[in-house]
Amino acid sequence: MIREITLGQYYPVDSVLHRMDPRTKLFGTMVFIVSLFLADSLAAYGIVTVFLATAVVLSRVPFGFMVRGLKAMIFLLLISVSFNLFLTPGTEIFRFGFLKITWEGIRLAGFMALRLIYLVIGSSVMTLTTTPNQLTDGLEKGLRLLKKVGVPVHEVSMMMSIALRFIPILVEETDKIMKAQMARGADFESGNLIQKARNMVPLLVPLFISAFRRATDLAMAMEARCYHGGEGRTKMKPLRYERRDGMAYLVYLLYLGAVIGMRYFHVAAGMMPKIA
Repeated sequence: MIREITLGQYYPVDSVLHRMDPRTKLFGTMVFIVSLFLADSLAAYGIVTVFLATAVVLSRVPFGFMVRGLKAMIFLLLISVSFNLFLTPGTEIFRFGFLKITWEGIRLAGFMALRLIYLVIGSSVMTLTTTPNQLTDGLEKGLRLLKKVGVPVHEVSMMMSIALRFIPILVEETDKIMKAQMARGADFESGNLIQKARNMVPLLVPLFISAFRRATDLAMAMEARCYHGGEGRTKMKPLRYERRDGMAYLVYLLYLGAVIGMRYFHVAAGMMPKIA
C-alpha cells in the first residue's frame, strides 16, 4: 500500500496539461478544491465529475495509475463516511443501539466520500503533470505580490516543492525498509488494526534517520552551490502564458460559475437541504 501513493510523483508524457503553464494548473486546482465544497447537489457534482474527467483525459496519464493513490486513504475515507452516516440527525431509516442511519446521513456520507476521492484525484492531476521545478516557479511567480507585505515567497515555494519531491522518495525508502525487515522475520500483515499499527513503529526510527540524512545532504549541496535565496536569480526557462492558458482560465471561471449557480439555484428552490 505504501507504493500506491501517487501524490508528488511526476508522470512524463506529452499532453495539453503537461504543456500548460504551472500557474494555470495551480489556479485550476484551487478552483476545483473550492468547487468541491460549494457543490451540494447531484447536478453540481455532475458538473464537477465532467470537469475532473476532462482533466484526466487531457492529462493522458493512465487512469489506473492515477487512482492508485486512493488505496492509501481507504481508512480515512471509511472513518469520514462512518461518522457522517451514523451521527447525522434527520429522518431515521435504521437504528442499532445508539447508532442510527438517516436519509440525510446517507446523502452527506455520499457527498463526503465523493469530495475526498475527487480531492485526491484532482491534486494528483496537478502533481502528475507538473515537475517540481515548474511547481516552484509557478508558486513563486503566482504569489509574487505577497513579497510586498514581507512574505518570503521564494523560500515558501522552495519548501513546498522540496516537500512534494520528498514524498515519493520517502515512500520508496519506507518500502525498502519494510522489505528488509520482512526478510528478517518482521510481520506487518497479521493481527488486528492496533497490532498492525504497533508493528509499523519499528519503521519510524530508520525512516526518520534516512529523512534527516537526506535533508542534511540537500542542505550541504545547496550551500556548496552558493545558494542564497531567490533575490536576483534568473530562470533558464521563464514562464510565459500561451493562448491555451487564457482559454483554460475562461473554462475555470465558467466552471466555477456553473457550480455556484447550481448551489444557489437549489437553495432558492428549496429542492434539497445543503450539506456542510
